[in-house]
Amino acid sequence: MRSGLTFGPALGLALLALVAGASVVRAEEVETCPVPASMLSTESRLSKVADAVNDGRALDILVIGSRSSSIGGSQDGAYPARLQAALKDKLPQLAVNISVELQPKQTAEETVSGFVKLLETKKPTLVIWQTGTVDAMRSVDPDDFHAAVDQGVTALQNAGADVILMNLQYSPRTETMISGSPYMDNIRAVAQEHDVPLFDRFSIMRQWNEQGDFDLFSAVHGPELARRVHDCIGRALSNFIFDAAHLGPAQQN
Repeated sequence: MRSGLTFGPALGLALLALVAGASVVRAEEVETCPVPASMLSTESRLSKVADAVNDGRALDILVIGSRSSSIGGSQDGAYPARLQAALKDKLPQLAVNISVELQPKQTAEETVSGFVKLLETKKPTLVIWQTGTVDAMRSVDPDDFHAAVDQGVTALQNAGADVILMNLQYSPRTETMISGSPYMDNIRAVAQEHDVPLFDRFSIMRQWNEQGDFDLFSAVHGPELARRVHDCIGRALSNFIFDAAHLGPAQQN
């Protein structure tokens, strides 16, 4: 793993504002964070997830991400844990297992190099790959990024897993510091080329900020804000998976 990535103090503090410290969300603290149905629907289908649920088999999910897939380096209260809780609520009759593979400071190309071994070990039904953040911060050539994501999705699909691509988190404090658009455009392009769902985390978080559901500019409520946002992301992602797998109320009983 290469670790040559360095950040200036302002950028580092801004990016970590949403991922510093956390505690587990209690039931009475569940946040109201509406997401339009159009953002949680996709024409791409998670057929292997659907088969696992319909056959009553365990749903094994692997999340591959960067630091923004955790809170202060911990999984307590982070969106993968909240996703697992939401799916268990929806599918109480099934075993729902989520494992997390964090690849901090790694570009898409660096992450993909370990996919074959990782998939042989984990054998997931579904892989959620959050990518683009480090590439944007390193200003990796967008064409090289596209090629790496394309290679990665191909490897995941060849290993027999369903795939969801997830783009960058939104932060108004870093919009002028890094240019994420070329990377998000390429993530979307690869998703379309491979017919895999794209969970548009960036647009969802930006809408929450613009609507006043969360103040993502302020760092004053860093740990608390991170915990609340991750809970909302986890629950939105569970709805997105249900839509992509074409699962309905019958499967929840």
